[in-house]
Amino acid sequence: MRAILFRIIGLGIASTMLVGSNCSSDDNGSGSSGSVTNASATGVWSGSDSVTGLGITALINSAGQATFIRSDGVQFVGPVQVSGSTLAVQVDGYSNFNSTFSDGSTYGIGTLDGTVTTGGTLTATLTFTTTGNTSLAGNWTLNYQALSNNASSTTAISGNYADNVTSATVSITTTGVMNSQSSTTSCVLNGSVSTSDSTHNIYEVAYSYANCTGSYAVLNGVQFTGLATLNAGTSPTQLTMGVTGASASNKYAIVSDLTGS
Repeated sequence: MRAILFRIIGLGIASTMLVGSNCSSDDNGSGSSGSVTNASATGVWSGSDSVTGLGITALINSAGQATFIRSDGVQFVGPVQVSGSTLAVQVDGYSNFNSTFSDGSTYGIGTLDGTVTTGGTLTATLTFTTTGNTSLAGNWTLNYQALSNNASSTTAISGNYADNVTSATVSITTTGVMNSQSSTTSCVLNGSVSTSDSTHNIYEVAYSYANCTGSYAVLNGVQFTGLATLNAGTSPTQLTMGVTGASASNKYAIVSDLTGS
């Protein structure tokens, strides 16, 4: 389902990773640790999971924040650590809003371990367990997408975008102010889009909801943050967002596939 609304999936705040002394949050970039040059995982990656047969899209910014979106609506989020070509991520994973994993749970934790080459290929093995004690596995092979190198700016991403599920229109100004209202759910969105690295097509997103009714009322007051990427090479333009948020009693995520108008 979608709210704003967009398609919603439960998602939490990523846990802190335990890594070796040569890894730090800065190791996502192409810097070096001692005599080892670290690969960069920054960018948009796309591929598939050979275990489930489902598609995987990854958004990773230059600070190492990552969102891995599976095509069934499950989302895995966590901080990327890279040492040399070795990649490690501790993830929180969530089922789609109003749906569950096979055991009835909606949340779990796990790890991604693999390798990455700068601007090339990212491979990872998923080990994941839900709170219902169901184990999930995955073997991912993702390729770097050329649109990753498109320059990002609030001017480039500004415009009106349609959610074809709820008939909502999301408006983003040239200064990055974002707002929307859904006639289906009554949810009002207010927030912003920014970019901390203009050389990559990755945006930081922050917003909150108010006035939601029905089953979406649980989203009122929830503060969401996450990542987005813009595909201006298609007609119409496509905007993909993945964000996380938490209330006092639950955690949520929203994956948005929006069409430019």
